[in-house]
Amino acid sequence: MSQKVISGLDHLCEDKSLQKKYSGKVGYLCHSASVGKNFRHGLYMMQETFGKRLTKVFAPQHGFVTDVQDNMVESNHYTHPFFQLPIYSLYSETRIPTDEMLEGLDHIFVDLQDIGTRIYTYVYTMTHLMEACRNKDIDVVILDRPNPIGGVDLEGNILEAKFNSFVGRHPCPVRHGLTMAEFALMAKKYWGSECKLDYVKMPGWKREMYFEDTQMPWVMPSPNIPMVDSCFPFVGTVLFEGTNISEGRGTTHSLEIVGHPGIEAFSFYEKHLKKVFEKSGLKGFILRPLVFMPTFQKHAGKQCGGYQIHVTDRKEFKSWRVSQILCREFYHHLGEKFQWKKAPYEYVHDREPIDVINGTDKIRLWVEKNGKNEELDHFENESMQQYKEAIKTIFLY
Repeated sequence: MSQKVISGLDHLCEDKSLQKKYSGKVGYLCHSASVGKNFRHGLYMMQETFGKRLTKVFAPQHGFVTDVQDNMVESNHYTHPFFQLPIYSLYSETRIPTDEMLEGLDHIFVDLQDIGTRIYTYVYTMTHLMEACRNKDIDVVILDRPNPIGGVDLEGNILEAKFNSFVGRHPCPVRHGLTMAEFALMAKKYWGSECKLDYVKMPGWKREMYFEDTQMPWVMPSPNIPMVDSCFPFVGTVLFEGTNISEGRGTTHSLEIVGHPGIEAFSFYEKHLKKVFEKSGLKGFILRPLVFMPTFQKHAGKQCGGYQIHVTDRKEFKSWRVSQILCREFYHHLGEKFQWKKAPYEYVHDREPIDVINGTDKIRLWVEKNGKNEELDHFENESMQQYKEAIKTIFLY
């Protein structure tokens, strides 16, 4: 039997002595996946723990109820009809908490389920909050949650500073290997997000654990990550947001499926992709040719030929490399039918969306010139050792 893990939320709400650390008025940054061990939403639990001292709730991208589908679709501020508390959206006209939002608070608890990938905005909502509290007498307290894809393996290139955005604010690899509390500690120590920072650890969590090993309840943290399985291909398939290749939004397996109306999936696989991936030496996955029809977003209502990425060995599977190679092959196979997405993307108007997602323009240029697989080694290894040494200084587990 796998070891049971206790979330930071459950740890706080079950430990009376721990609760005594936090007197005064309380805020809570949460979403639909902020649940306790019995799937009970954390807002119930925090109200029971802090009573009327809990005065404000904050929500990240996709909203408090995690219902908003796409990038740059903002959520409104409102008063919750049941909980009778103000919900401030930090994906609205601002992604940075205002002085008015923070007024009167002594502690803000951050309780968000991340998926372990740089191109996922919850960690940046957290670091923006940290920076907004820098010169205020407000404690930012991270209620830690597991990295669902584990805390051991790292993938992808380190973000270059000139490509900073809301899908990449800090110089980390695509698969960063950190929990939320560890990411906050990195941000405070190395990335300029100083504040009064505290955290509540997860008893029982180990770095090598995948989410299922924790025996914790899974609730989708965003509308297109319905299952833990979706988190592993997402590390790579998220790059297709910067192209006109469908990443499966509008299907029941978003971010696990990629394709385009101009691809005949079976012949392209048998005549070309099969050899490309055999030569690559990449393991731990199967590309299954399929035809799918998105119900919304890219190519809605059109038949797309493409591939479902079935992960057969999570330890072997290198999602970032698989998707970069797929992108290169799609680009040259489709020719003029392939397009890079045009700006804006995540509020960036002056850079190519694919470069914003990749955190560099080098990979787009590699795709266009039909670069060799070995060049991915260079992209991935550049500054990686420095990152590995830095994260060792903040590990909590």
